[in-house]
Amino acid sequence: MPKAQAVKTNGKKIGEKGELILRAATLVFARNGYFASKVADIAREAGVADGTVYLYFKSKDDILHSIFDRAMSEFIREGIRELEGITDPRSRLTRIAELHLSKLGADRELAVVFQVELRGSTKHMREFSAAGFGEYLEIIRATVEDGQAQQVFRKDIKPIVAAKIFYGALDEMVTNWILSPRSYHLAPMATEVMKVYLGGIAAP
Repeated sequence: MPKAQAVKTNGKKIGEKGELILRAATLVFARNGYFASKVADIAREAGVADGTVYLYFKSKDDILHSIFDRAMSEFIREGIRELEGITDPRSRLTRIAELHLSKLGADRELAVVFQVELRGSTKHMREFSAAGFGEYLEIIRATVEDGQAQQVFRKDIKPIVAAKIFYGALDEMVTNWILSPRSYHLAPMATEVMKVYLGGIAAP
């Protein structure tokens, strides 16, 4: 297994052990639910002492926020890299959809934390909306606006509304996937989302 690289979480760098704790927390939160989980459960899953967790994170809330911050940071960084050189707005949106669904589709526990545990309280939802989500939404909004400028998207639609609808469609696909009693691959659903979405905002 390759050695984990230090990443920034909540503005600070965490090393391999911090990554281990975050992964353990993701598994524990997905399995038990955020509110039913204890820091001791996370420490046990990670194979470290309770006190070691507090060397890296201030609280259980901090761990949850760090899971979100790390995932969003990685996703946005990967997305920006993947979108370089794609000038057609329709292709850019398609690639965003593919990345979104393939990333969460490859990590069911992370998807559960994103779709369920982060939404367990109004407080967490506000923090979720104020964090990296805003940057992600801005990438989508700018792509829609660019499509309007290129006259491939309708101009009578507010770009920010179109961006929220786009994100909402992807979000719903992930929620359906984690709740479905049947097993299927999530990533191919990007094609279905784009058929409906692009059909609705395409310029006449």
